[in-house]
Order: sequence, then structure tokens, then C-alpha cells
Amino acid sequence: MQKAIDAHFHIWRQKDQPWLVGPMVPRIFGPYEPIRRDYPIEEFLADQQGAGVEKAVYVQTNWAKEDFEKEVAFLQKTADETGWPHAIVGYTDMTVDDIRPQIDRLMKCPLLRGVRMQLHWHETPAFRFAASADQVIDPKVRANVVRLKDYGLSFDLQLFPAQMKDGLTLVGENPEIDFILTHAGMLTGMEPETTEAWKAGLRTLSAAPNFYAKLSGLGTFVHRNDPALIAYIVDNAIDILGADHLMFGSNFPIEKLWTSHAELITAHRAAAAKHGAKAEADIFWNTAERVYRPM
Repeated sequence: MQKAIDAHFHIWRQKDQPWLVGPMVPRIFGPYEPIRRDYPIEEFLADQQGAGVEKAVYVQTNWAKEDFEKEVAFLQKTADETGWPHAIVGYTDMTVDDIRPQIDRLMKCPLLRGVRMQLHWHETPAFRFAASADQVIDPKVRANVVRLKDYGLSFDLQLFPAQMKDGLTLVGENPEIDFILTHAGMLTGMEPETTEAWKAGLRTLSAAPNFYAKLSGLGTFVHRNDPALIAYIVDNAIDILGADHLMFGSNFPIEKLWTSHAELITAHRAAAAKHGAKAEADIFWNTAERVYRPM
């Protein structure tokens, strides 16, 4: 079995997550009552036992904005105590005048490798997160992204296909920063116009050599583990971006709403296997190892 890095997972304490404490609100992944609870590292390790996952990258989970430092410190402490995770993507508010004071505080944690501020916007209200469709090229966001290179940090970029032209502007003007597209660009449906827009968006971003994509969250809009859908996304992402610009992520425990980690990674492994051992090694290990440098 090809060893794996899970390049996109979460853990949390419910008390730290405003969205898990307050009333349920519409989310792109649907009703989430089963995960309105603690999800500790011990449960994640049990969920992925036997899956061949040897390292994992934690990605921020929308703590209160003012608690951005507490989140990363909690994950660093978890890693110090348990050996997991092996890299951390934290949160910073990219809309402030100068992001550097926030990053200076986060850099105290040696596992910090990048940051994410979700910038996705969609015409469907339940799919929106960013303040506007073009927030990705907001002058303050652009100025703050530039500053990441001084810290050697990457940026997890979460966009819908209609935003990817603006995404290329951000990626293209920062060649020294690695950008990782979350959930492979979030394909929302299989209607021809939707799939063509998604592929066109990936082609747009493929122009940048510092651009990567995560094969994660592929059940987000269908609310199930769908091997045929996963294979479709993997096939097209490899064709457009190349396996050396792709990485696997479980998006657990969000995907736990509808599947097990074993079923999820099995579907991803089957999809990648058709493309040969080199593609498997890239998707499940090499790309994440190079980009996130997990310890």
C-alpha cells in the first residue's frame, strides 16, 4: 500500500467553535448535527487506522477570529503530546491593514506551514463564505498575501470556478508562495455547464507553477462517498494539473457525516491507481511532503 499524508483534516473541541455551539446554519456540506461535539485527535487516529496514513496536515476550523493564536497553540500542544498533526495551516484575517503582527504570533509554533482564510463566494447563498466574489483580489488581501513569502508560508486558497480568474491574479503575482486549492475547486454538480466551468477554472490556474490542488472534500455537495465522482475529479485534475500538483485530503470529520475514512481513501486510491505508481506516490505522499514539509 502506498503510504499517505492526509493533507486536509480537522480536530476540535466544540467549545472553541462558534459554529458548533450556536444554532445550526446552512453549510455547503448540509446538516451537521452528528459533528456538533468534540472531535479529538484520538478519534481521528482511530478513524484512519489501517489506511496507510503516516502523517497529517491540520487545517483551520473557524474558531472566533480573535482566537487565531489559541487555535494554532492548541494544535501545536496536541502534536507535542501525541505526535499528530505533522503540519499546521492556521488562520489569519487577510483583510487587516498589516497581517505581520498576527503571523509573528503564530510563528512561535514550529509546525506552522501556511494559513487559510476562506475566500469562496457563490451565487447560491448557502455556499457563500467570503464577503464578495472578488474578495480574493481585495487590495488588503493582496498586500497581506505578499507578506507570507517573508515567513516561508503557503496559502490555502478556497474558491469556486467563477473566481479562478481572480485567483490566478493572486497566485501569479506571488511566484515565491505556494497556493493550494481546497477541495479541488469545489465542483458543485455534474451538469455539463458546471463541469465545463470547473475544468476551465482549473486550466486557468494551471498556468501558475506554484499552484496545487487538494483532492479533498469531494463529497461536499453530494453528501456521500461517490467513487465515480471521485474518479471523475481525479482523472480531470491529473489531466489538467498533473499528479505532481495534487494531494489527498480526507476533510475529516466533515466527510464522516456520510462515510468512513476507510471507504473514502479506498475510493481515492482506486481512482489514482489507474494512473500508475508515480501518480499514486505524488497524490498520496510526494506533493504534500514537498509543499507542507510535515515533520
